[in-house]
Amino acid sequence: MTDRDSGARWFLAQHKPNSHRVAKRNLERQGFSTFLPVQEETRRTRGRFVTHLRPLFPGYIFVAFDPAGGNWRAINSTVGITRLIGAGNAPRIVPGELVDQLKARCDAEGKLLESQALAPGDRVTLATGPFADYVATVESLAPDRRVWLLLDLMGQQTRVAMDVAELRGARPEGAG
Repeated sequence: MTDRDSGARWFLAQHKPNSHRVAKRNLERQGFSTFLPVQEETRRTRGRFVTHLRPLFPGYIFVAFDPAGGNWRAINSTVGITRLIGAGNAPRIVPGELVDQLKARCDAEGKLLESQALAPGDRVTLATGPFADYVATVESLAPDRRVWLLLDLMGQQTRVAMDVAELRGARPEGAG
């Protein structure tokens, strides 16, 4: 996952169903840098629980290249790729900060790392938004990395969903 040169920007390509590995391999063979964030998913299959790595964004893979280089048109004919996402005849740039933030939350192979170990009952502080610095209680954790919180507003408990990245200071109920 190295950038090809200083002019490289990130773009999004749509891959064919269940072809993320083939698309990644073929893009990298052509010299394109790729980023395919994945997460563990556990499903019950034939009475057993089986864990697999699944793409975080099913159907899509990030590809880095220099749009001025002109060689990006080869992406649309790459085995495993359906098309490069764009507007008209030009590919649409993905903000570099978005890819950098995703990479920071993944290991070297693109697997999403566990962030703070949260559990129901933990007290957390909201780090962003209109309720920044409010303290809330974790009610439950959703598989899509969302945390359901109970927030005390004007004497009433209000249930809100936040991304784990928007929280800080997890601590058990009753601590500090």
